[in-house]
Amino acid sequence: MAPEFARPEEVVSHLGAVQAQEYRLMRWAVGMRTRRPSASAFQEAYDSGRIIRLHLLRGTWQLVTCEDYPWMLSLCADKARRVIEGWMSANHISISDEEYGRIREILVRCAGDKGSVTKEDFAQALAERDIVMDDHRLSYHIRMGELAGVFCSGLLHPMKPTYALVSERIRIGESQLAADGRLERDEALALLARKYFRSHSPATLEDFIWWTGLNINDCKRGIAALGPELEMVRLNGTDFYLHWEARTRGFRKGNMILLPPYDEYLIGYKSRAISLPDAHRHRAHNNSGNFYPIILSDGIVCGNWKPFTDQLSVELFEEADSLSAPQLEQAWDNYRLFLKR
Repeated sequence: MAPEFARPEEVVSHLGAVQAQEYRLMRWAVGMRTRRPSASAFQEAYDSGRIIRLHLLRGTWQLVTCEDYPWMLSLCADKARRVIEGWMSANHISISDEEYGRIREILVRCAGDKGSVTKEDFAQALAERDIVMDDHRLSYHIRMGELAGVFCSGLLHPMKPTYALVSERIRIGESQLAADGRLERDEALALLARKYFRSHSPATLEDFIWWTGLNINDCKRGIAALGPELEMVRLNGTDFYLHWEARTRGFRKGNMILLPPYDEYLIGYKSRAISLPDAHRHRAHNNSGNFYPIILSDGIVCGNWKPFTDQLSVELFEEADSLSAPQLEQAWDNYRLFLKR
């Protein structure tokens, strides 16, 4: 890997959206793609509001830039809301419009008073009004508030997510916010497709549908709008799109990388067969959608590692046992240096 970006927000903007399911390791997912990986640089970008975390694509946690937030929310919120409503139905949870309005008023007041709050702060604010709510129900209230453009991430906490009012976190002018939010749908679809294929090429239509969570017609419209920016390449019977700005250099043979769970390298695609041998799929993620920290060798998943230890701890697949120990140690040193910077 030869990172080309200087700042964390440049990484997020280039990728379009970065999966941020694992709160502590989303920092490494972004930082490792900068020329000088630094946990403090990520925190500064996050705390300043240049990077925002919220539930968006597929109704899951994403990082987006403050500039991309308005139009991406406008484009993706309705579909994400339907996904979350499906989860609620599966869990036998029903929330009325009256309850949404009443609870949101309390949560908005809590976030407005404190600036940056945890879910426990929200629960306490409700309890002070004699409202007892289980964790799942409160989570759905927060997620729907995110998709309504009310809440997004607050200041970076060492261990747990915080929330804040969008009006206090998005540091761009109201006129720009309104203008970006009113992008024509086809313009927004084209911009999302450009960001995806520029950073994820080669990728298929099915990959793009999976990543966005949007319907097939919207995704086809986004691809069609790019016109000659995309070239179709057929490989082993599958059609891949390659964006003309996609990076095709920077790979160094013998390189080893420690990837966080839920990294875009895997989760950005519906099919992961090129980089993840089927025999080891269960070592990268389970059938419930939980992803694990993995090791790459020349771009192929070859083992697992433990991020929260003082020393390098890995478990390589049997055929990978001969991999270079010095390269693994160097990858570990890079990660530890990131944490200290």
